Amino acid sequence: MTKKHVRKSFILDTNVILHDSACINHFDEHDIIVPITVLEELDHFKKGSQSVNFHAREFVRSLDDLSSNKLFNGGVSLGEGKGRLSIKLEQEPHPELRRHFPASAKPDHQILNICYHLFKEDRSQSFILVTKDVNLRMKARAVGLMAENYITDHVKDLGALYTGTRVINDSPFGLIDELHTSEEIPANDLDLPQDESLIANEFIILREANKSALSTYHSGENKIKLVRKQKVCGIMPRNAEQSFAVHALCNTEAPLVTISGKAGTGKTLLALAAALEQRKNYRQIMLARPVVPLSNKDLGFLPGDIQSKIGPYMQPLYDNLAVIRSQFPEKSKMHQKIQDLLEEKKLIIEPLAYIRGRSLVKMYIIIDEAQNLTPHEVKTIITRAGEDTKIVFTGDVHQIDHPYLDSQSNGLSYLIEKMRGQHLYSHITLQKGERSTLSMLASDLL
Repeated sequence: MTKKHVRKSFILDTNVILHDSACINHFDEHDIIVPITVLEELDHFKKGSQSVNFHAREFVRSLDDLSSNKLFNGGVSLGEGKGRLSIKLEQEPHPELRRHFPASAKPDHQILNICYHLFKEDRSQSFILVTKDVNLRMKARAVGLMAENYITDHVKDLGALYTGTRVINDSPFGLIDELHTSEEIPANDLDLPQDESLIANEFIILREANKSALSTYHSGENKIKLVRKQKVCGIMPRNAEQSFAVHALCNTEAPLVTISGKAGTGKTLLALAAALEQRKNYRQIMLARPVVPLSNKDLGFLPGDIQSKIGPYMQPLYDNLAVIRSQFPEKSKMHQKIQDLLEEKKLIIEPLAYIRGRSLVKMYIIIDEAQNLTPHEVKTIITRAGEDTKIVFTGDVHQIDHPYLDSQSNGLSYLIEKMRGQHLYSHITLQKGERSTLSMLASDLL
């Protein structure tokens, strides 16, 4: 006996649309319902230059293109092989919901009420609320509704996320000596199994008895090349992974670099030092980070002009710059040069929102705290890169401050997974903390 096919209808929350305005294209043959409450909430996000504002405008335009007069009357087809999209108006609070959620005017509860009415009126369909709000998902499940997270752009297995490094403990005899002598060897000399083939720009630690070598794979030449420890702007790498990071940051053949790692591993410091080391190759160095407050005090609550407001968010970048300047005597040429770069606007530190509309040509761009970006925001930044521009994303995929992102859905994890193996891309995950013994202990235990 064949199982009866149950139609699915996905009900979208506002945060899903603000995360991905093209979300309606990712539900295959199933129907999509947008509560009228969601449109009202989107109206508050239409003005502005942030990513959420873009998504709000783009989604409303796409609804209008679908012939909005039909959306309220049975819905409109999304195309061949796709389902239908419709908008549902508000209804009187359901008595069963009113008992559990008396604040019926709250947008979340209005969306929940529409879902509940649909569920009660038509049991032939499977109604599923899609929201990135964990609390709303729990409320929905508490009253018997199905609820899911929007996971189209999720990294499937965070434990298997590309680290950019592999260790070969028993390398062929004499290979390390040859690599140190000639600085490159044919990749085929490693004699790896087919299912363990090397990845473009992957970093390799070769070990043989009491010898070792740091190297990287050049896919274009199919060669393993030696990676030497390199000081950048007074900063010397303290471990193998930091040496790999510096190599990637200074590699002109890899215009896109990601560096992940927990607090204190040196991500931002190394990126800034490498940028200053190569300052003559670029017309400008830009350091940017998303403004994500750690409490309910957003920019509008802070006193002063815009520079005073953004100062607290940009301070970690200035702290790293101060560390680099401290490597040189106060009256030295390099110490003064860094100050000159700031005054001449050749080194700028600003919020990521200011990147919109800019021409990013021949620039060294460092995006700090990239784990607080959505996949769409990461794509927007990279697609603005002009000729001779290098973009570096740094962050900790386990330290998310964004309310609707997690370790699997943030832009940094997404970028690492999608770009793996591209010859223009290089990645390294820093494991060892170098800030201090206390910092490392706290990071591991707390």
